[in-house]
Amino acid sequence: MTDLLALCSDLPLHDASDGELLIEEGAPPGRLLVLVTGQVVVEHDGVPFARIDAPGAVFGEMSAVLDRPATATVRADGAVRVRVADDPVAFLTDHPAAALTVLRTTASRLDGMTRYLVDVKRQLADSGGHLGLVDQILDSLLHHQGPAASTGSARDPEGDHDHEADGSGQGQGL
Repeated sequence: MTDLLALCSDLPLHDASDGELLIEEGAPPGRLLVLVTGQVVVEHDGVPFARIDAPGAVFGEMSAVLDRPATATVRADGAVRVRVADDPVAFLTDHPAAALTVLRTTASRLDGMTRYLVDVKRQLADSGGHLGLVDQILDSLLHHQGPAASTGSARDPEGDHDHEADGSGQGQGL
């Protein structure tokens, strides 16, 4: 994760005080934060579920990439310093190495959750009643693919531009 610190060293710093709300659950997509120092508490529906103090930890990436409201609250637990990308999509587009690092972090989180869900499925495989429904719910979660990817770029934000039609000779079949 410290690689991400080096990759975002040109981003502005923000010093947060104890208890400061850095990301609010339900807020529209906004900024991407990279922890430099300190510790944050991550909450969902008011329930704290993680304390993170690893320099280079990233927050706000899911909301930005999925263009959805934040799924959790991130709050400073003591003095905290973060790097701030006010336009996360532009930052990740302009810094592919940072995007790959964030992707690896997110994939690692997903891998951990998948392993956990598979373990729960195994434990509840033969359960009847309401516990038997958990298997179906977990199946649905494990196979959820999310929204269709956009093919946009900095030069072609719409992503649906037909390059052959504009005479550039760069068809989409390459």
